[in-house]
Amino acid sequence: MSSSKTIVIAIVVTALLTFGISGLLVNVMERKQEARTPFFHVVELNDDIDDPAVWGRNFPLQYASYKSTVDMTRTRYGGSEALPHTPTQADPRLVYSQSKIQEDPRLARMWLGYAFSVDFREERGHAYMLLDQRNTRRVTEFKQPGTCLNCHASVYTMYRKLGNGDIMAGFDKLNHMTYAEASSQAKHPVACIDCHNPNTMELRVTRPGFIEGIKVYKASQGIADYDVNKQATAAEMRTFVCGQCHVEYYFKGPEKRLTYPWSKGLKVDQITAYYDEVKHKDFEHKESGAPVLKAQHPEFEMYNQGVHARAGVSCADCHMPYKREGGMKISDHHVRSPLLNINRACQGCHHFPEEEMKARVEQIQDRFWAERNHAMDALMDLITDIKKAREAGATPAALGPAWDFQRKAQFYLDFVEAENSTGFHAPQETMRVLAESINFSRKGQLAARDLKPAK
Repeated sequence: MSSSKTIVIAIVVTALLTFGISGLLVNVMERKQEARTPFFHVVELNDDIDDPAVWGRNFPLQYASYKSTVDMTRTRYGGSEALPHTPTQADPRLVYSQSKIQEDPRLARMWLGYAFSVDFREERGHAYMLLDQRNTRRVTEFKQPGTCLNCHASVYTMYRKLGNGDIMAGFDKLNHMTYAEASSQAKHPVACIDCHNPNTMELRVTRPGFIEGIKVYKASQGIADYDVNKQATAAEMRTFVCGQCHVEYYFKGPEKRLTYPWSKGLKVDQITAYYDEVKHKDFEHKESGAPVLKAQHPEFEMYNQGVHARAGVSCADCHMPYKREGGMKISDHHVRSPLLNINRACQGCHHFPEEEMKARVEQIQDRFWAERNHAMDALMDLITDIKKAREAGATPAALGPAWDFQRKAQFYLDFVEAENSTGFHAPQETMRVLAESINFSRKGQLAARDLKPAK
């Protein structure tokens, strides 16, 4: 090869290398600049702006994934199917999710005498939380307090408006409203402002129920005057903002104050002991007459009994895992089951194939579901025996022990039934709770059968 050709080739190779390295450096600089500028400052945000679309102008990537919560995708034991619905004046929805009561009629009997026995559907994504609550028969056919809205709408600006800037005062006023009055002021499902400080974008707790509840819980652990927004770590906040709503609660007193029953602890046994102490009941069972409880959605409580909580894994780590968008690392606001996002939700810590991770989860859920059905059958047997004793003339005083067993058996079962992980958040604890439920049901049957027919 001639020296001139060698020189030409060298020049071309050098040019290509220079071009490639320059392109790489430009790309690196662009990514670094993106990382230094994590959002677009298009609009000024403040505590009066609750429309997520406005926040989305500054955070288009997060807002795009937030809008994806309209998805309806079912896993083996969770998620919702899009069922067509003919709109009516009472319910204008074109699509809704499947009825859990139709799937398992035993649920209706468990809640007989309570609004849940009439309408209970599979949960849908955050995009539907306000729409579905407004149109459930539990609201349209039963009188409900404004307290119900605390976990189904973006209420932070409502608190501020009702309380003249004081969210605690606004919270108190909202609880005193009827559902219709409160709902008429709600405009959005949960939104950016409910979890983020508009000035710093730091996570914050905006629900007074959680602020008061976690303070009481920390006091039970010897930590006085706990202020969650001052003392919680950034990692804890990635769970606490979810725990604002995904919790067990009740409406306290005639003022219907939203209260988290955590003064004795977060376990179902401790919560039951609290309810017994304050003599709370949600309703009287129509067949048995027992004063019973209705569990809500205690994901926060059950998560805290599991291995992920002990390992410091937050709710957001699995349900809103980080993802890369160019040079930025953002939380995925498409809040959903980790089974629909195994690569990001699980494999960052668990280095196994997706098929194996899914199989592990479903094995836990299969075992839970089998034991849940045993507990449900045992509860149905208990209700039948108490009903027979009642019809035979047993007095309320005589039925008291059997009623107490039903109260515990039903609440323990409902606690893990209403907790939406099908046993995964704390597998050993949920199996223990189901075993206790079965035990209470069988003891209740013995107590009911030992009653002598009234003369």
